Amino acid sequence: MSVRAEQYTAEVLGRVQLSPHLIRLTLGGPGLAGFTSTGIPDEWVGLIVPGQYQSRYYTVRSWSGGELVLDVVVHEVGLVTEWALGAFGDPVGQQVTITEPKGSFLKPADAGWLLLVGDLTAMPAMARIAETHADLPVHLYAEVPDRPEELASYLPAGAQVSWDAPEEHGSRLAEVVETLEWPEGAGYFWMAGESAQMRAIRKHLMRVRRMPSTHYDVMGYWRAVKERQPRAVDPGPIWRAGKAAGKSDEEIWADYDQARTEAGS
Repeated sequence: MSVRAEQYTAEVLGRVQLSPHLIRLTLGGPGLAGFTSTGIPDEWVGLIVPGQYQSRYYTVRSWSGGELVLDVVVHEVGLVTEWALGAFGDPVGQQVTITEPKGSFLKPADAGWLLLVGDLTAMPAMARIAETHADLPVHLYAEVPDRPEELASYLPAGAQVSWDAPEEHGSRLAEVVETLEWPEGAGYFWMAGESAQMRAIRKHLMRVRRMPSTHYDVMGYWRAVKERQPRAVDPGPIWRAGKAAGKSDEEIWADYDQARTEAGS
């Protein structure tokens, strides 16, 4: 029997543009009174914004004093991106739904170093991991579209950082990992980014590096457009058209259901 994940209603208290591609949302309110952080530095929650019934997952940048901070990557398209940018009105003051947090970071006891690799979607987790492991040598490799000076203060001062920009055709993190200089002794490798890149990296760690599975964690945070299975009906245009026409959320999603029915007939 499946058990539905716990959900919380939160109010958007603040919105700050950290860089051209990163927006910080501060959430709070009485609806988060029962929220409890796992304490795992790469923990994530599902975020459901107004007008969207499906959750999108975001790393918890911080949880303190009843306020939950999420840093949202701005993509070219997407309902959360458009909502966070204010396409449907100022997000501050609006209510969102948050699901219970989960995390996977599990550093083994014998790890003497941390090597963190990721694209912009991994930056919140890498920053939090580095902050909570200041007692270990930490090296980060960040593949981001923003200039390093725009994000330099985002990471703790003690971390060693190598910056790179994604190529025009997409991420090249799999190639990067194959050429990394690895520290001596036992450590912990953590990485997140585009799913196809992560699959290639897992193979490299298992077959070439032969790392024990307890000493690395590699997660696909998103899928490139060419990797996705196309939807029969894209809800984005229907949502935008409905809002422009002054329709309610219920009316918009009824239009979406009708369009899916017609597409399947």
